[in-house]
Amino acid sequence: MTTNRENGSLYTKIVNGVAALEFGHPASNSFPGVLLERLEKELHKLSDDDEVKIIILRAEGDRAFCAGASFDELLAVENMQQGKVFFSGFANVINAMRSCKKLIIGRIHGKTVGGGVGLAAACDYCFATEQAAIKLSELSIGIGPFVIAPAIERKMGVAALAELSLAAHEWKNAYWAKEKGLYARVFENTADMDKELGFFSEKLASYNPDALLEMKQVLWEGTKNWDSLLQERAAISGELVLSEFTRNALSKFRK
Repeated sequence: MTTNRENGSLYTKIVNGVAALEFGHPASNSFPGVLLERLEKELHKLSDDDEVKIIILRAEGDRAFCAGASFDELLAVENMQQGKVFFSGFANVINAMRSCKKLIIGRIHGKTVGGGVGLAAACDYCFATEQAAIKLSELSIGIGPFVIAPAIERKMGVAALAELSLAAHEWKNAYWAKEKGLYARVFENTADMDKELGFFSEKLASYNPDALLEMKQVLWEGTKNWDSLLQERAAISGELVLSEFTRNALSKFRK
């Protein structure tokens, strides 16, 4: 089941120190700006919640994990300021994940595109199924994955970032993503994944929270400039989305 709410849904359930943070949207779990803002705020809230030891980021349904940012909102961008605000949505969420005091485990159950790949890369550890193929399609419409590139490069390396970005029409399967470091483990189905995810998260939540926090900070060492860097990248995309090339490419998708 997935939500039918126009602005999507966001729910958190905390059990034994593990916060399951679930997002959803009827358009393949894509993110309108308001849902990205809610996710950012919820991450900050969970970061400061002493009851929470570990966060699991998951999506509704049994098909796509995340189709990236809302395409309808992209089509509606009319000036550079709107463009920067649009692309800042994922920048703010990735920075909230980076600065979160709790380790974040990704549960990637299906295909993910663009910003969704950025979310997976910003998780500290990812479980995935064989259906969790990935794609960065941004260059095909005249922009680029600039905001999420630092997270992907950090997790997968420059070579994998280049392969994903330049082959903008190609899906890479889950085992390729695991080989490159995006996923830690890949399972044949969601039932097997959820069983292992439950065991892993419960075990992790039993560890010394101070040690977990220190480990989080070690994993993200050298990224303190991302608050400004990702905003600069959002401005680049915000300008490119107004280019003649991108306008022509987007016109093919207008209803």
